[in-house]
Amino acid sequence: MLTGRLGNPGRIGPDFEGPVSKTGAATASSNRETSTTRLAKFFPDATPVRIPIRLTRLGSASSTCSENTMIEFGTPHEVLFASTLPLEFADIVRLRNSDGSLDTEACVVALQYNGMQTAVAARFTGVVSNWIIKS
Repeated sequence: MLTGRLGNPGRIGPDFEGPVSKTGAATASSNRETSTTRLAKFFPDATPVRIPIRLTRLGSASSTCSENTMIEFGTPHEVLFASTLPLEFADIVRLRNSDGSLDTEACVVALQYNGMQTAVAARFTGVVSNWIIKS
């Protein structure tokens, strides 16, 4: 960080017009690894994706809850996403995107708790013919 007194050429002010290195910004963002990214390391075939979905935890009428989230990684058989829902191993969830082209169920196979959000891996319970990641 450059600081200095008025008139100091090392001082950064509103009329600063020098080269700015973006190396520091790239390093800072690469160090902020999400819990979903860490969980994806256990799935070697995981490919980064960004698919907004409505996630619903299925069960009895009293235990059904849902939220909007994003599929962050996918494999031919699993999806990985962050969730604030009270999910547990072997829970069945429904994944549906806004246009309904993805509307399927999956079983929770891995969880990584991280404060308010949980990184979740869920395996499709059936064949998803239009899934974008093929084996």
